[in-house]
Amino acid sequence: METGFLRGAALAVLCATLLSACSGDLVPRGRAPQIASKPAPSKPVRAPAQPALETRQCFAKLSSQAVAFTPLPDQRFGGGCSAIDSVKLTDIGVPTTNLGAMTCNLAANFAAWAKFGVQPAARVIFGAEIEKIETFGTYNCRPIAGSAKLSEHAHSNAIDVSAFILSDGRRISIQKDWHGDRQTRQFLKIIHASACKRFNTVLSPDYNAAHHDHFHFDMGGRGGFCR
Repeated sequence: METGFLRGAALAVLCATLLSACSGDLVPRGRAPQIASKPAPSKPVRAPAQPALETRQCFAKLSSQAVAFTPLPDQRFGGGCSAIDSVKLTDIGVPTTNLGAMTCNLAANFAAWAKFGVQPAARVIFGAEIEKIETFGTYNCRPIAGSAKLSEHAHSNAIDVSAFILSDGRRISIQKDWHGDRQTRQFLKIIHASACKRFNTVLSPDYNAAHHDHFHFDMGGRGGFCR
C-alpha cells in the first residue's frame, strides 16, 4: 500500500512538472531566421555566412544541455524543399534512430523533450530507463498527406517518433500501445502532453489515420496545435 502511494505521489509530481512551463528548457517557437551573408566590400563574391543571432543562441542552448551536434550548411533543394539553420544531433543522452537534418529550434526542443519529458516519465511509470528512441526520420521532401502543401519535413522542421525501448527489454510503440494497457497508455499520454508544451504542432493517432503509428512534431505554424 505504501509503495503504491509513493508511486502515485511521484506520478502526480511528474505530471505537474511536465505540464508546467518546462523550466526554461524551451527554445523560442517558430522557424529560426535564415543565415545571412554579407558581400565583400570590393568583390562580387559573398563573404562566408555567419549564423544569425537566434541560431547562435540555439547552438548555445544545445551546448548548455550537453547535446552533441554538428551545424549543417544551408541547402535549398528542388521543389521548394530546404534545410536552413539545421543541425545533425549526434548525442542527446539516449540513442535515437534516423536523425537527419533538423532546424536548430526543432533539435533543441526534441533533445529537451527526450531528457526532461520522456526519460522521467519512464522512470516513474515503468521503473526503467529509456535506452533508445525510434523515429521515422526528419527531413523528407514531400507534401502533407492528401495535400499539395509541403510538409514541415520538407524544411527539416519536423520529426516522427514511433517507439521507445526500455532498459527492461520492453518496446513501447505508438502503433501497438496507444490503445494498449493502462500503464503504457498513461506513459504515452504524459509524454504527448509534454510534447505539446515544446513543439508548435503535435499530431498523434487521435488526429487521423496517417498518424496511427507515430507522433509528428514540428515547429511550423503559429503553435498550439495539439492533437
